[in-house]
Amino acid sequence: MSETVCRTKIVATLGPASSDIVTIKALLEAGADVFRFNFSHGSHEEHARRFHNVREAALALGRPVGIMADLQGPKLRVGRFSEGKVLLKAGQQFRLDLDDASGDASRVCLPHAVIMKAARLGMKLLLDDGRLTLQVMDVGGHFLQTQVIVGGVLSDHKGVNVPDVILPIPALTDKDREDLRFALGLGMDFVALSFVQRPEDVEELRGLVGDQAWIVSKIEKPQALECLEEIIRVSDAVMVARGDLGVELPPERVPLEQKRMVRLCRKLGKPVIVATQMLESMVSAPVPTRAEASDVATAVFEGVDAVMLSAETAAGQYPVQAVTIMNRIAAQVEADTGWGALMAASRPKVEAHVEDAIAEAASHVAASIGAAAIVAFTSSGPTVLRVARERPFAPVLGVALSDETARRLTLVWGVQPFTGGYMPEETSTERVVQEAIVISGQSGYVTRKDHVVVVAGLPFGISGSTNTLRVVEIPG
Repeated sequence: MSETVCRTKIVATLGPASSDIVTIKALLEAGADVFRFNFSHGSHEEHARRFHNVREAALALGRPVGIMADLQGPKLRVGRFSEGKVLLKAGQQFRLDLDDASGDASRVCLPHAVIMKAARLGMKLLLDDGRLTLQVMDVGGHFLQTQVIVGGVLSDHKGVNVPDVILPIPALTDKDREDLRFALGLGMDFVALSFVQRPEDVEELRGLVGDQAWIVSKIEKPQALECLEEIIRVSDAVMVARGDLGVELPPERVPLEQKRMVRLCRKLGKPVIVATQMLESMVSAPVPTRAEASDVATAVFEGVDAVMLSAETAAGQYPVQAVTIMNRIAAQVEADTGWGALMAASRPKVEAHVEDAIAEAASHVAASIGAAAIVAFTSSGPTVLRVARERPFAPVLGVALSDETARRLTLVWGVQPFTGGYMPEETSTERVVQEAIVISGQSGYVTRKDHVVVVAGLPFGISGSTNTLRVVEIPG
């Protein structure tokens, strides 16, 4: 275990720099909770080896560890150039068409007819992560005539972003469907959907995933911001993917949209991850910049469930150090009295439901009596999510009835997941209390004579039936 167990979770991306079992164990001991597999890179064989290494490391350390399959999504790219690259100058004309012939300084293939159909005059196209900007001057059935607004070097197969319109493209490509079948076959715990534009995109994936994994919607398109609440409601969790979002939105809007997304996710009780470039300089440096440390701290102050590392741990020179420093930043913020006041002040208003009222009461009771922990029993996650939504100061021991649910809870703020013993539907309150005492003893948070607050839904096996709260003194 890391020196300090943080309430804010850490998602670390695995890649060439971090796939062996020794490094995976070191990342877990440094503070990682969930591992992300980026299906934009690597073969199924490589991902399978990583998957089994993570499961082996988790077993050796005796703790649940979540694994996330991040699907590539529809990638829009230009074709190739006869000399590999061209220099585009501001003001010049440049044609994008469906002709597969090698490009030059006057034209290149854009093999996506859907863009031609959706284009309108004045629309902007962003190339190579926003480094170049083109404006559409003429629209034909098989071409777009553009003017270069911001020039630069454009090379083979660079990406194209279309921020101004919703493109009628499927949320899942053929590659995504193959990757999804593979990921679910292995038993991955989360599936991240890239370039979500509408709630229907999430519902399409839900039809394929069912309850085999939690769906994480990546918000990286401006169009998603127009129906954000609807997307969050149909998702299990949300990732604020600031990479592509930062390309398609003006930079000054990204921090504000991040805060809005975090607030909405907390209101709706959905885990939220802030991702991209959090400690980017640590790809090649052993310490982050001051600005990066502040960026991580800001996310923790906002009450996000998790912060994520991408290239820092996948391909960087200092993967374990990156997790260690991120964990230390989060721990320092969470030890600050101002952080506690912010969490209390930003608690969402409780809805008029028994389940939410019980969760709020558990947080208040735990604070009032100085409880050592809140022990929350859940069949599929909702009870623990409701308690975590309150951002209680006491640690939350999430007792799941299956290993699968326990691994999903690794993404949830403040939760230390456990798998409880067999609990039949007709389980009595006293049986729940006894199980809570056992789990409390295993947690490392609770000692004799401490009080814990126990939350459960009886009978077991009915999702969303949280209806029981007990205060229990641990026997001396």
